Amino acid sequence: MKKLILLISIIFYSLSTNAQESVKWLGFEEAIKLNKENPKPILVDIYTDWCGYCKKMDLNTYSNKTIADYINKNFYAVKLDGEGKKDIIFNEHTFKFQKEGRRGYHQLSATLMNGKLSYPTTLFLSKEEEVVDRIPGYLDKNVMEKILVYFSEERYKTQKWKEFNNDFKSNL
Repeated sequence: MKKLILLISIIFYSLSTNAQESVKWLGFEEAIKLNKENPKPILVDIYTDWCGYCKKMDLNTYSNKTIADYINKNFYAVKLDGEGKKDIIFNEHTFKFQKEGRRGYHQLSATLMNGKLSYPTTLFLSKEEEVVDRIPGYLDKNVMEKILVYFSEERYKTQKWKEFNNDFKSNL
């Protein structure tokens, strides 16, 4: 039984590692630095290691070639561990890990999510590094494709989501 569990763990880890290689994930500070040199919207995938739906998004959504290519072309993509221990500097403030209960949380993820810690959460920052929207929960590749276009083309500025969603033509 232990060998079976180990084998399943190795396969799952291998699959999740391959899924993450398709999107060019950056650290938060690295994305902010690159954005100052060449402005682009920033996609932030806020996850935790224990979150099953976070792993499912890596395997089913971010590993899709069309999705990964679109993200790499139109966004700076950030993987932000909602319970990460590393200090992150943003807007001249140092965000730290905050121990609370059995686990704790990273102050930056809590700030970006307005204190509503829900994993996964996909967050979009404008080129000006302001939060445009927070989308909690699992997003399959079909929903993610629409959301990516909506935010990268700044359709949210002129069009309601419902109207955009009804008119959207998929490339998947």
